[in-house]
Amino acid sequence: MSSPKSAGPRSSSQRTAREALSRAAKAASRPHADDQPQQPAHRASARAKEIAGAIANGVADGRLDVLSTEALQALLAAACRLYAARSAAGEQFAPVARNTVSATDVMITTSGLLRAADIAVFELGMWQGVTGR
Repeated sequence: MSSPKSAGPRSSSQRTAREALSRAAKAASRPHADDQPQQPAHRASARAKEIAGAIANGVADGRLDVLSTEALQALLAAACRLYAARSAAGEQFAPVARNTVSATDVMITTSGLLRAADIAVFELGMWQGVTGR
């Protein structure tokens, strides 16, 4: 079986996705002034950025097994819970930085999350109408 790199020329969407992953990996690996290793929350942020960079690099290199299924599920679940809690607490920020994931990535992930929670798109629309979120 050939690797994605040896499969021939990439389509523009594949190049765009790879470029977005590369940008995400670079952004995740950049040190931030507010990352103070002595504080537990900052240590967790630094570790999360390291993991995000390793995942982005793995996907960009065609290594889709960079995380086990169970690890990916645990990571997505924890990120969902944290984002929801911070949103409920009044923070307003996008769950991912602009131009770091493609629309297709978002649609596939959103569809999977809705299926996992047994929620139909119609129900999501109704909830958004009621809550204004």
